[in-house]
Amino acid sequence: MPSRFSLNTLMLSTAVAATLMASPSWAAEYEWTFQTSETAGEPQFEVKKAWADNIKTMSDGRIAIEILPVNAVVQANQTLDAVSSGILQGHLTDPSYFSGQNPAFGMLGNLVGAWGDPLEYLEYMQHGGGEELYNELVEPYGVHLIGAGATGLESFVSKRPIRTVDDLKGLKVRAPEGMVYNIFQKAGAAPVNLPGSEVYTGLEKGVIDAADYTVFATNDDQGLHSFAKYPSYPGFHSLPMVAVSMNKDIWDGLPADLKAIMETATDSMAYDMVFTLKARDLKAVSAARANPDVEVIDMAPEERAKFRRIAQQEWKVWAEKNELTGKVYESVVSFLTERNLM
Repeated sequence: MPSRFSLNTLMLSTAVAATLMASPSWAAEYEWTFQTSETAGEPQFEVKKAWADNIKTMSDGRIAIEILPVNAVVQANQTLDAVSSGILQGHLTDPSYFSGQNPAFGMLGNLVGAWGDPLEYLEYMQHGGGEELYNELVEPYGVHLIGAGATGLESFVSKRPIRTVDDLKGLKVRAPEGMVYNIFQKAGAAPVNLPGSEVYTGLEKGVIDAADYTVFATNDDQGLHSFAKYPSYPGFHSLPMVAVSMNKDIWDGLPADLKAIMETATDSMAYDMVFTLKARDLKAVSAARANPDVEVIDMAPEERAKFRRIAQQEWKVWAEKNELTGKVYESVVSFLTERNLM
């Protein structure tokens, strides 16, 4: 007959085993750190945290991902190298930050003037060859693209009404260096290279008249429309990619079921981000239109087409930079032409 002690021990062991079986998240098989390009609390940051939570749930606790804000471990333009070296296991970021390493990052990350809607861009990336081209670009760095997302069309904040492309002439517009800077210059504007942290004070003090910055709701949240009372919505110029990538060696070592979970969760997040940000934009636009001091401008289709034709001149310049930028140019132009979007 077993002793009381041995019975208690057996009961305790059985209870612990049952708890472990019922709690697959007791210890994750894979624990990773991904850095984003947003500050904590921004809507995009919250969507990315939900992505990590979804993966944990879908994998039954086998994968646990910590999502960190911009600059938490390295600067925004250093995450590619950090993921490659294993300092970070992954990142969710705008690849335009890495244009200095290869201009193809800028073309795939934000081909200015190309996209009229984020769903056009997601279709291109998922079904038009974009993701394959991105992995051709990024895998030599030891990084693998799990999937592409997009923030939505960025708004354009301005202290002067911009109804036509001609209205850009002489406009002091904040634009980062690279393709967007050059395209605004071709359109007759006077680009000014300012960091995003200085957009508010730049508008307030008259250093700039307008800004290529971010989506409408975020511009509104930051008070930009108190100085720039002529925002454009929908935007006509910029639609940044969100590259969801991780260290290639880690990716290659994952079992097929976890790869499928990562890809499925990333596709889900891409659409969640588009529609979450769109809902916020529509609410902010409605409030702005009710404000007699703000005029929301929707540039006419023929003017958008004119801006795109100017942008195409710069696309051709970038297409000549290397073999891969040429491939991106041909791929995007083919996709847009087939859908009568050129």
